[in-house]
Amino acid sequence: MLAIRLPEDIELRLANLASKTGRTKTFYAREAILEYIDDLEDLYLAEKRLSNIQKGKTKTIKLDQLERELGLAD
Repeated sequence: MLAIRLPEDIELRLANLASKTGRTKTFYAREAILEYIDDLEDLYLAEKRLSNIQKGKTKTIKLDQLERELGLAD
């Protein structure tokens, strides 16, 4: 179970959408979360990786080196 507080204008938009379409506000809130959660996970993972690289906790290698190691270099 999840309870969220939304800004009044967003709550009104959600209520209007639900009313006009015959769906529930919960349906649209769930749809929005499901649509966006993959992007959020990718963003936060990328930010964490970048932070670790900047702190020297994660090493990087050049693309041409990776291609050679994987046998993909020409």
